[in-house]
Amino acid sequence: MQLEEMKKEIETLVITKGFYNNPEDIPKKLLFAFIELGEASDAWKKGLPEEKFAEEIIDVIFYLLDASRLACPNTNMDETFKKKLEKNLNRPYQYGEGHRTNTP
Repeated sequence: MQLEEMKKEIETLVITKGFYNNPEDIPKKLLFAFIELGEASDAWKKGLPEEKFAEEIIDVIFYLLDASRLACPNTNMDETFKKKLEKNLNRPYQYGEGHRTNTP
């Protein structure tokens, strides 16, 4: 399943379950993603099963894709992902890590 397909599935979930579904709700969705990221970190620190950690990471992805669905409905996230990945792959080794001095 691609990101654009996931956005559609999440939209169905949001509408079916009556979750926040307006552009003014984007900050809430981003906050919820941050909270879920904290839950993932907590699961990792506590040594909980891999499935629990993965579930929390998926919650983060859900909230981020749902926020993107509302914030930039005309942006194809699959294409944006590919462009951003290519951009990052073309950057130098450990770019932005100015405190590091080792190279491969």
